[in-house]
This record gives sequence, structure tokens and C-alpha cells, in this order.
Amino acid sequence: MTGNIVQIQRFSTQDGPGIRTTIFFKGCNLRCAWCHNPETIDPKPSLGFFPDRCVGCGLCSQACPENAIGPHRQSFSPEKCRCCGICVQTCPENALSLFGEKKTVGELMALLLRDRRYFDNSGGGVTASGGEPMLQWEFIRELFAACRQNGISTALDTAGNVPFAHYEALLPLTDLFLFDMKIYDDAKHREYTGVGNARIQQNLKQLLDRGAAVEIRIPVLAGVNDSPEDMKKTAVLLGNAPKKVKLLPYHTLGLEKHLIVGQNNTRKFQTPEKEHLQELAKLFACPVEI
Repeated sequence: MTGNIVQIQRFSTQDGPGIRTTIFFKGCNLRCAWCHNPETIDPKPSLGFFPDRCVGCGLCSQACPENAIGPHRQSFSPEKCRCCGICVQTCPENALSLFGEKKTVGELMALLLRDRRYFDNSGGGVTASGGEPMLQWEFIRELFAACRQNGISTALDTAGNVPFAHYEALLPLTDLFLFDMKIYDDAKHREYTGVGNARIQQNLKQLLDRGAAVEIRIPVLAGVNDSPEDMKKTAVLLGNAPKKVKLLPYHTLGLEKHLIVGQNNTRKFQTPEKEHLQELAKLFACPVEI
């Protein structure tokens, strides 16, 4: 069995406690309007193009066996591209990148074990992120089982939109769930993410009822989900059950990525003021981090 991986980020401090290695899995079943990892959405390998690096030499066009790239990179036909990676290897300026690589559990464990002492000294471990890593839950179950056998702590970053049975299979192997809650209102959630949130909220309730360690992560966008009324409803839903709530103010770091992967999504949102976030934090019964 293999997993489809976009990126492996070592020495991460943002995806759970301590120093961690975060593995970004490919594929997502939400379409968040503010997505900052668009390269993870498509479950299949995909080609990225960095136009600021391209010098127009045309070597990629000459090398492409499918004729998917026009002369001097003036055009690209994604329907012809089979992501063989030949153009990536040919480009002298690193203007092309292949997003998505098959990895076995053994290959990932060899990398994770190299960082074992950093995990042990900091209380860190491995985090499965994405995308939506639970779309590859069977592979993650194997990976987390191997981590368990080697004493490596595990965390799972998820948006909650998969059958609960998949979470149930991972409960004995997961030390911490980093659970995204986007928007409380179902209609607005559907408008901005493409799906409703009934299953997401039900999955969260079941995880908390099972005694799972859960950290809630809420991306906060001014004018979208930052009203005190909506945030209060989220706070009431959560009660004091989660270990922590993190309010994550919107940022624009993902806008350039959309262009790199050929998505014409340049929609911008507003970042809420820090003082406003501090007021929202007071609505929760559990610890809040901004």
C-alpha cells in the first residue's frame, strides 16, 4: 500500500505539540474559498508552474512526450499531461514542480525515525495533514500503527467530512485530533466550502464522546465567520470538551499557490483585527490560542 504525498515538512511547530514532521496528503473533499494549500486538492498528481522562474528556454516543451506543453511554455494542456515528471527534471530553472508522490509506510518511517530524538526531547511526533488525510485513512492507519510500535506520537489534522467509521479505526492509534471547524451555519458553510457541516459536527461530537483528545482549529475571516453571534454558537457546541481552541486569522499566503497549480482563484478575504480575535476568545469555555 502506498500513500499519495504532496510534501513532508520536518521541524514543524505549528501542527501539534513539540517538534513534528508534518506529512501533507493529497486529495480534499472540501472546496474552501480561502484554501491555502490548493496543490493538495486534486487526489491525483498534478503539475505546478512557477512563472517568475521561467526564462522561456522551451526545454520543457521539447522534452514532453505527450506534447502537453506549447513552445516556450506559452500554453499547457493539462488533459494531455500524465505527470511523468520529465519536464520537471529537464527545467534548468526549477520552474516546474510535480505535486504528488507515492510513498510506502516503510519509506516514511525511515525518515521519521531519523527525527526520533527531536520528537522525544520536545514532546513532538508526526502529524498527518493535507488536503484531507482521512481520504487515505487505510494508509494512515498503517502508518500510525508503525509509529505506535516505534514510540512516535501521532496527530491527525482533519476537516471532519468522512464517515465516522474511518475515525473509529484510527482512535486507538491517534494521540491528538486537530479538528477544523470552518463555519457554524450550515448554509454559509456550504456556500464557502461546497459541503454542509452536519456530518462534520456529528463526527466531532462522537470523537469528544469517545474521550478523544481534540484541538479545534477555526480559520477566522472578517465578515464571513467572525460575528460574535456565530462564534458564540460554536463555543456552546464545543463546551469545555476540547483540549484547546485555536483561532487562526486569515492570511493571503495561498493566493500565489492557486496560480501555480493553474487555478484562477484570486478571491481575497479580510484578516480580522487582533483585538477582535481577543474578544471572540472570551466566548469559549475551553483554553483559546490566537
